[in-house]
Amino acid sequence: MSHTNTCHPGLLVFISGPSGVGKSTVCRKLAAELPAEFAVSATTRQAKPQDAQGKKYEFVDHPTFRKLLEAGELLEYAEKFGNWYGTLKKPVEDGVKAGRTILLEIEVQGAIQVHKLFPEALGVFILPPSEKDLLKRLRDRGRDDEATIQQRFMEAKQEIHMAEATGIYDLLVVNEDHGVDKTCETIKKAIRKFRGDEQQPLF
Repeated sequence: MSHTNTCHPGLLVFISGPSGVGKSTVCRKLAAELPAEFAVSATTRQAKPQDAQGKKYEFVDHPTFRKLLEAGELLEYAEKFGNWYGTLKKPVEDGVKAGRTILLEIEVQGAIQVHKLFPEALGVFILPPSEKDLLKRLRDRGRDDEATIQQRFMEAKQEIHMAEATGIYDLLVVNEDHGVDKTCETIKKAIRKFRGDEQQPLF
């Protein structure tokens, strides 16, 4: 066994937060700095150009997704906007067993499923500075019309309340405007504390 695996056992870190809070940016920065790798997700949606940055996807059709589900190969799964999403279980298990840090960007409902299977995982929920700020961020993205923005805003508020009620998140961190560096440092400190090696470098 290598020195790295002995001193730093593998860890699954699941990160949630409402739309517009900046969690994808935080996750990409963490992946580069820790270092860490993203969990692999299977999805029935079409690929997007931005998929090259950030989360790892395997794009499958609906019958294939159903086979993965029925075979017990998904850590969690959910349907959103007519498409199915699920985290492949084996790459996560293999990564943690090999001593690596695995990042899983996930919604609260999926995180509840993950926490049941990986109670030793570290849960992080990213919050906006305020509801007003969150609404502004959703509008500033320029992706949706106002009706869709309001729907996402309502869903975001519900997600925040649900996250606080579940008790599965070890860290709630506010991602201030232009504060990604600070947010990442807070999460990295939480990882050190979670592992009991606060006085040691991460890797």
